[in-house]
Amino acid sequence: MNKLFGTDGIRGKADKFPLDFSSVYTLGKTLALLLMEKGISPKIIIGRDTRESGPVLEQAIIQGVEDVQGEAFSAGVIPTSAVSYLTTHFDFSAGVVISASHNPYEDNGIKIFSSSGMKIPQEWEHKLEKAILTNTKEIKEVEREIIPESSLSRKYSEFIKSKFTFGKIEGNFKLILDCSNGAASFFAPGIFSDLGFEVIALNGKPDGKNINLDCGSLYPQGLAQAVIENNADMGIAYDGDADRALWVDDKGRLLNGDHTLYVMAGHMLDQGTLRSKCVVATPMSNMGLEKSLKKQGIELVRAPVGDRFVLEEMLRSKANLGGEQSGHTIFLDDCPTGDGILTSIKMLEVMIHRDVPLSQLVNGLEEFPQVLLTVDVCRKEDFNAYPEIKDMMRNIQKSLGSKGRLNVRYSGTEPVARIMIEGEDHKNITVMADGLAQVIIKYLG
Repeated sequence: MNKLFGTDGIRGKADKFPLDFSSVYTLGKTLALLLMEKGISPKIIIGRDTRESGPVLEQAIIQGVEDVQGEAFSAGVIPTSAVSYLTTHFDFSAGVVISASHNPYEDNGIKIFSSSGMKIPQEWEHKLEKAILTNTKEIKEVEREIIPESSLSRKYSEFIKSKFTFGKIEGNFKLILDCSNGAASFFAPGIFSDLGFEVIALNGKPDGKNINLDCGSLYPQGLAQAVIENNADMGIAYDGDADRALWVDDKGRLLNGDHTLYVMAGHMLDQGTLRSKCVVATPMSNMGLEKSLKKQGIELVRAPVGDRFVLEEMLRSKANLGGEQSGHTIFLDDCPTGDGILTSIKMLEVMIHRDVPLSQLVNGLEEFPQVLLTVDVCRKEDFNAYPEIKDMMRNIQKSLGSKGRLNVRYSGTEPVARIMIEGEDHKNITVMADGLAQVIIKYLG
């Protein structure tokens, strides 16, 4: 059977299979029936990002749920993590997010949370996939006005603000927020203003097509320039659905999720709140993070790439802090999924508590040179099935020895292969990465 669910739900071109109206209707209907089958009343919350295709897909899910007498509630445009939080805390049996995260506006996607706020089990995904793949009916849209429940957005904002233990700050603290023309646009500026921060918001006027367009977590260079020009204390870059956050420090330097884990692990250790003295990351996190945490007596455990796998390892390791270099960070005591705005609150608290700028907080993290390359592929086949690719990967790893790392994988959300090489010499690993990329293109591009 074809696999529709990747590491982050279903992802593809909007209005094309499996994100055409009939398929998404079938998903909504089957999800409601699946809940009934398990003796759970189908009360489903739906949120989306700012893509122009979002409202039609939302309509398809609602129509499918209601056609089998389920209940569907629209949260409107809202961060992914908000749906996870609201599903858990306000008696919903499932949550659906319509978003393609950091992808361009032409794409969209669907993520589904169970009543625990975690992604649904793979068993459920298989049943939904089967229903979509075997559906032969063309479903027509029944036009109706969808009015979001405004109280849902308000409850999420109140939850986030409650996590800022200082209440409201006094004095000057200037933040620049790059909202990526996504879901953060309607939440982050207001939340931080309410908490007493001076806020300058960039890319906060979504039009359905400008989400992630040369802005946000994938393109933070403009944010870095704005931090310097405005003498700001910090810059924060979100992605389209606001589940990740990356940083620009007071010196204009770009910082990533490894810096988040380094700062938060040290602070939580000092506060006695870091459970099991363990932090979960992925193979993409820098060796320098592992080394820096080890000096503090903290173990870095690596899970496969994807927040689902990070969470699973956190539960196994009894860890309450984990994340990815890309900016997803999970604070399990607060929420079982990454939340960029919550992560921002946590980082700001450390800065205020220690009364030092971000540039000083990250000084102890010494990163190894690292090269990341993305290669477009037309199919995702086992790299080891191609002797030239296999041999080059083996030779690179042998050359790196114990002083470097190679990780080659396919994206779970896009038709690309990702190459990561770490080592002592940046020029040397760049040559290695470029060579491997060309061989992958030769056979799979």
